[in-house]
Amino acid sequence: MFETVHARLMDISRIAVWLGGAGLLVSAFIVTADVISRKIFNVTMSGSDEISGYVFAAATAWAYSFALLHRSSIRIDSLYNVLGLKMRAVLDLLGISLLLYYAYVLTGTALEQFVYNWEYGASAQTTLATPLWIPQMFWVSGLCFFVFCLAFMVVWLVVCLVRGDFATMNQVAGVPSISEEIDRETHVA
Repeated sequence: MFETVHARLMDISRIAVWLGGAGLLVSAFIVTADVISRKIFNVTMSGSDEISGYVFAAATAWAYSFALLHRSSIRIDSLYNVLGLKMRAVLDLLGISLLLYYAYVLTGTALEQFVYNWEYGASAQTTLATPLWIPQMFWVSGLCFFVFCLAFMVVWLVVCLVRGDFATMNQVAGVPSISEEIDRETHVA
C-alpha cells in the first residue's frame, strides 16, 4: 500500500516539476524579450520581473516534494555513511520529522497570509497590481503538497521502524549510495 501511494505522489510531483520548469522557461523568454525591447526599442514590458518571481516561488514550492520523494535533497553525510543501518534509519526518521515540523509551520504561516490576502483583496504594489492570492494559491498549494508528502513519509517510516524494516527506511528516506547515484544518472530516459 505504501509503495503505491509513494508511486502516485512521485507521479504528481514529477508532473508539477515539469510544469514548473516550463513556467520558468516561459518566464525566461518573457524577461529576455523585455530586456531586448528595452535595449532596442526603449520600450519596457512592465511586470516581467514580477511574473518571473511568482513563477519561481510556485515552481520551487512544488519541487520540494520531488526532491523529497526522489531523495535528491542535499545532506552532509560524512558521518552518516559509517553508521549502521538501524542508526541511519533512526536519523532519517528524525530528519524527516523535523522537516515536517518546519514545513508545517511555514505552510501554516503561508496559508494565513493567503487567506488574509483573499479576504481583503490585497494586491501587489506594482504596475500589474496583481491580486496576491492568485500567485500565492500556486505557492501555498505546493507547500501543502510538500507537507502531505512529508506526513506520509513519517507515517511510512514509523511503520517500518515498528516492523524493524530498516532497509526499506533507508530505501525510502536514506541518503542514496554512490552506486545508486551512478545508476540514477546513467539510466535517465
